[in-house]
Amino acid sequence: MAQKDYYAILGIKKDVGQDEIKKAYRKLAMKYHPDHAKGKESDEKFKEISEAYAVLSDPEKRKQYDTYGSEGFQQRFSQEDIFKGSNLEDILREFGFGGASFFSGFSKGKRSKAGGTRFSFDPDSMFGGGGRRQAAQMKGSDVSYELPLSLEEIATGTTRTLSLQTPSGPADTLTVKIPKGMISGKKLRIAGRGQPSPYGGPSGDLYIISKVLPDPVFSLQDNDLYISREIRLTEGLLGTQIQVQGIDGKQLSLKVPPGTKHKSKMRIAGHGIPRMKGGGSGDLYVEILLNMPKKLTAEQRRLIEKLAETGI
Repeated sequence: MAQKDYYAILGIKKDVGQDEIKKAYRKLAMKYHPDHAKGKESDEKFKEISEAYAVLSDPEKRKQYDTYGSEGFQQRFSQEDIFKGSNLEDILREFGFGGASFFSGFSKGKRSKAGGTRFSFDPDSMFGGGGRRQAAQMKGSDVSYELPLSLEEIATGTTRTLSLQTPSGPADTLTVKIPKGMISGKKLRIAGRGQPSPYGGPSGDLYIISKVLPDPVFSLQDNDLYISREIRLTEGLLGTQIQVQGIDGKQLSLKVPPGTKHKSKMRIAGHGIPRMKGGGSGDLYVEILLNMPKKLTAEQRRLIEKLAETGI
């Protein structure tokens, strides 16, 4: 659905009063009204500014628009609702225009006692013969629900029971199967569990958005896991074999080669978080930290001093 910035359409700021709104519409109407401008582009522009004025000149509609934004407003108001009760025909007469000649192509004019045709909104003709039908089919608003998940849950998948507040008051309980790999920002769509349509159309959808909780052992970047392990200085120099526990609880063996530097990262392929839509898993990266002793025994110092004599 196209976004409509009614303030930008009229060239005004959001905090202006009704007099400024009317003044802005008058200026644009003088420019684009069919009595002054010809062509399809001018007609479309005139309809656009008239719609913007119909919304912003009505305090309640303006409040709804400011609260829910363009998309939310258009989901709540059909084109018929937007123009219902508007004073467009009055303001056009005030400007000296006979509104019927323009609106006759997309609205039904009514003959006034004084002669001439007056504007009367008709969505069936103005919007392609489907105004009311389109409003009846309009989908309800989508709903987003942020769901905290642990690393273990997104690694293995889980089932969660959610309690969702409904417009009528009582909570709606929903059991949802969370797939593997639902890292932060990933969405799960549940069709028809959003807000009901205000016009009898289908309900909106529910989007569950994952938020991965901090973990005391692992950190996560995309689908890759990171963990730190300490080894002794001599193990870094001579090399060693260490055991690392994966996110799934499995013990993984990692060979640390001789001469490994402090904070080196070593990869264990395929032991990160599974990708949500297939394609394998991320990797597990082990950061090697060399444990530098703060104090040496007399024997350790003697041996290291002797080692230093060799040039190491």
